Amino acid sequence: MDTDDFRAFVDALESTASAPEPAPTEFERVSVLGAGPESRLLACLFLAEGAEVVLYSPYSSELAAIRKAGGITLRGAGPVGTFQIDRDAGPCVRLSSEIDASVEGADLIVIAGPVLRQRAAAFALTQLLEDGQVLAIVPGRTFGALEIAWMIRSGGCRSDIALVETQGLPYWIAESGNILNLKGRRPVAAAVLPASRTDALRGLMRFLPDLVPCQNVAQSSFADGSAIAEVPALLIGGPAAPSGALNLPAGAEPLPERNTFRALLGSRHNALASALAEERRRVAARWGVRELPDCESWLDAYAGDPAGDLSRPVPGPEDADILVRCAVVGSLMPLLSAARIAGVKTPATMSAATLAEASLGGGLAAAGRRLQSLGMDDRDIDDARRVMDALSKGLN
Repeated sequence: MDTDDFRAFVDALESTASAPEPAPTEFERVSVLGAGPESRLLACLFLAEGAEVVLYSPYSSELAAIRKAGGITLRGAGPVGTFQIDRDAGPCVRLSSEIDASVEGADLIVIAGPVLRQRAAAFALTQLLEDGQVLAIVPGRTFGALEIAWMIRSGGCRSDIALVETQGLPYWIAESGNILNLKGRRPVAAAVLPASRTDALRGLMRFLPDLVPCQNVAQSSFADGSAIAEVPALLIGGPAAPSGALNLPAGAEPLPERNTFRALLGSRHNALASALAEERRRVAARWGVRELPDCESWLDAYAGDPAGDLSRPVPGPEDADILVRCAVVGSLMPLLSAARIAGVKTPATMSAATLAEASLGGGLAAAGRRLQSLGMDDRDIDDARRVMDALSKGLN
């Protein structure tokens, strides 16, 4: 498949509506793919706002755990309570192990969770998407919407759809058994492909109101600061890189409310985060994206506050492993691919990706997103920028 084919696909998504701006899309039936904590939270948020919700998972063990718990329970911030499942009458989240039945007739299809699961879901959707449906990727990380669009186009999808990418959930999640404990977080970037489909993005904001709309998915992709916070915090530690936690007397234990993600970041972690942020801004500028946060704002959004209502919980070892893998595959590697095309040196980003690869095992770099696989010439930044504009804006 060549770039012209993909441009034609994106052009086919272009809305023909003219001013005034169309009203937000009404999402009445929502299908959420996956049954991890992110997907369960999203299913509850959609149900709380009156949508009819189906939660799909191909793994019987995931659905069995939800059934055994008798529902999905939220505590803390947000719409707390136990959300019912598979009731004969009344609002509930319906569980399904059949993807075709789950997405048939859905107005909105949401892919949440780790990057590799997102890819698997996209492959499964290729022949199932229908005209008028909206696909949301949460979180999109870097170039998520572009990659998913390329994948479903490569699989033969010709349906008239839109893709929304958000750079996170509205809450931090700490999973405790069958309970999801929530804390608020700062707003994150979001955009839609094609850029003209603002109705789809505004429709999603009915359920996820704390999104910051971006001009296009190129801008929202470069606004992804997840790896800036997660790689330094989760991979580096010890006496040479002490955390930012308060120094306590021998034998003293920190207060639970001070055991936060932000407290993992000491001065040397912050120095690496600053280097990663600076390289991301320099690469983005070469692609024409300049309105990006400073490092401290990125850390506020992705590491949370040191304490209080907007603090991010510290993930367990398994979740931390998943976060670092996604940071490499979905954030660091795509930035390195954009840097190569732009001719920008990114030693900190390369070092962070290499460290993660060595720590977690081979294959991460090879699995990373690359703009070159979307038909962009890695020898000509001007041509690549034109392709990026065409893909992200849906324009000729």
